[in-house]
Amino acid sequence: MQPHKMLKKLKGNFKKIRTLINKSFNNSSSSSSSSKRYKFSSSPSPPPLSPPPLEMSSPSQPFWQSPPPVAALFPQTESSVLPDPSNFFAPHLLSSPLPTNSFFQNFTVKNGDQPEYIHPYLIKSSLSTVSVSYPSMLSNSAFGYQVFNADWTVSENPPSVSQKPHIISSFSDLSLTLDIPSGNLRFFLVRGSPFMTFEVFNNTQISISTIHAILSFSSNSSLTKFTVTLNNNQTWLIYASSPINLTHSLSQITSGGFTGIVRIAVLPNPHCETILDRFSSCYPVSGEVNFRNPFSLEYKWEKKGWGNLLMLAHPLHLRLLSGDGSSAVVLDDFKYKSIDGDLVGVVGGSWALKPDPVYLTWHSINGVGEEFHSEIISALVKDVEGLKSSPITTTSSYFYGKSIARAARLALIAEEVNYLQVIPEVRKFLKGAIEPWLLGTFNGNGFLYDGKWGGLVTQQGSHDSGGDFGFGVYNDHHYHIGYFLYAIAVLVKIDPAWGRKFKPHAYSLMADFMNLSRRSNSMFPRLRCFDLYKLHSWASGLTEFADGRNQESTSEAVNGYYSAALLGLAYGDTHLASIGSTLTALEIKAAQTWWQIKEGDNLYEEDFARENKVVGVLWSNKRDSGLWFAPPDWRECRLGIQVLPILPITEILFSDADFVKELVDWTLPSLGREGVGEGWKGFAYALQGVYDKDGALEKIRNLTGFDDGNSLSNLLWWIHSRGGGDEVEACGGGWKHWWFSH
Repeated sequence: MQPHKMLKKLKGNFKKIRTLINKSFNNSSSSSSSSKRYKFSSSPSPPPLSPPPLEMSSPSQPFWQSPPPVAALFPQTESSVLPDPSNFFAPHLLSSPLPTNSFFQNFTVKNGDQPEYIHPYLIKSSLSTVSVSYPSMLSNSAFGYQVFNADWTVSENPPSVSQKPHIISSFSDLSLTLDIPSGNLRFFLVRGSPFMTFEVFNNTQISISTIHAILSFSSNSSLTKFTVTLNNNQTWLIYASSPINLTHSLSQITSGGFTGIVRIAVLPNPHCETILDRFSSCYPVSGEVNFRNPFSLEYKWEKKGWGNLLMLAHPLHLRLLSGDGSSAVVLDDFKYKSIDGDLVGVVGGSWALKPDPVYLTWHSINGVGEEFHSEIISALVKDVEGLKSSPITTTSSYFYGKSIARAARLALIAEEVNYLQVIPEVRKFLKGAIEPWLLGTFNGNGFLYDGKWGGLVTQQGSHDSGGDFGFGVYNDHHYHIGYFLYAIAVLVKIDPAWGRKFKPHAYSLMADFMNLSRRSNSMFPRLRCFDLYKLHSWASGLTEFADGRNQESTSEAVNGYYSAALLGLAYGDTHLASIGSTLTALEIKAAQTWWQIKEGDNLYEEDFARENKVVGVLWSNKRDSGLWFAPPDWRECRLGIQVLPILPITEILFSDADFVKELVDWTLPSLGREGVGEGWKGFAYALQGVYDKDGALEKIRNLTGFDDGNSLSNLLWWIHSRGGGDEVEACGGGWKHWWFSH
């Protein structure tokens, strides 16, 4: 096919995809409820812990509405390595799938007493107390992190004799409710609230203590607002819903009996006090996120009290906030500091967030000129032949997934260079490699269903917490399954009959980390890995970390949602394609915001930004230059883990050519180190091809090895599909228009 004809065909396909996606959302309904978890009565006693009503975001969509019979597809298992959720979750929550990679996961494992970052505060729960910290930042060239100090610790006075851990009585996309076992204190931990809010029941006396010294203490005449200055240069405000009698000593504030709401907020700047005063009477108790249209999210908080709601937005929120259908008003001068960048005040009970659309396709954006086909075909024939001569030997779910996804790439490359005769061999290989995992006949590993938390684990991971890189404790699910989904999506595309047969299996794998349902009878939790406040995924699962959740590879996270979207395209499921595309767009935006360190961004401290072009591992409370598997000076690994696997979507993840050159120039000296793997070199050369096609091509031709998820065919496809001026002009302004709407 001539290049201009291929471009015309792809352009037409983009129009069809965009039309189908918009039509799918316009014809489907979404949940508009704020999902009230509890309705407080006028009684001074806390409400009973009854199951909250749960709703779906898109009830008209059949694959969300009717979860596949996972237990019938994958054998159930009793894992020996998973923690007991009943230690922390209220009894009524235990019959539904539970979050495993959430912003509050430290509260659910071991003693539940490691802090979590609930913007703008670090919150720590220990036995019958809850501590809040407005953290300071420590940073150098290797890492940066926020320091937890118990600025205030809230408890009953005298302390509860039960000394039992907290109870998670409800949770939602943007919030968590913690109860103290006595039933006298309930904490509404809502992300982005400048106040820490808690409710006191039963005329209880409370203690608010600090590790610092109280330098000054004053109140208004109505005893509903108190101003406290500490010897660490912090000033805090305490608000009460009705008059409260507070007295203080050097490091403790105590109350008489009280029933009502108490809110505590640090004063980041003196001019912020009037704003905090104005919005102190309206407080959020939960927050939900709705997917209303393609590439559009709605934040909606359940709020109580009176007046308007004040919340905080991080830098990516501010870029995505839309005035269309939103009541949000940004207060530019109201700011809190954060490791994620300044948190800025936003007034309004709902926000509309709209990322630039990403319309996904199977093939490259610009196509491959016919003059380059012969070189790609020569490599393609050898790589396909290697599928027969070099079968997969690993039993690891991660490396196995990479291997089958690598093979699937060969089929799509064959389509793009019009060399279809190798596709039957790829199809045969994929069927033989994938089916044993879906049918439970694979020797040495396989997928199982865990009913305790609600999700898939592997045989190896079910008895070894380190097996399959922690897959059995819900680490890296979007990575491993993402590779499987890519291979399955391609196989469904080239063999629709096979796809019909194994559709329940494919959707079960997808739903493990892509389920949108809030219904209690779902088999999986809602969006297992994706953080709807930070707008990116967390890879770490049910493991306690002092710095909270973490994620290393953004490109593998992108691959997970991209592959789910392709699965939707393969099955003609435009709703799945839309949701997958939306999450792909958000994951890309987050990677470009927090992982890619660009000159002039000023998001990170000067020392760290000067020495690093990419974050190694990003934690909720830390930025690290090292990797799980490599030290900071192995820059080729740091680049490669943010690139692999190389796909059409990679061009969008690395759409800033100036930054790509900065990153490659930063990385290239490391390639001279003894022992650098050829596979890692391949990723650096691939990015070099973004701005220096000829130089990168020469280096790629001289490689003697490739990453186990990559191939010479794939690298040549990548280089030869880097768009030239003629192809871009033929599209009337460039293919980027079809991926991002401006």
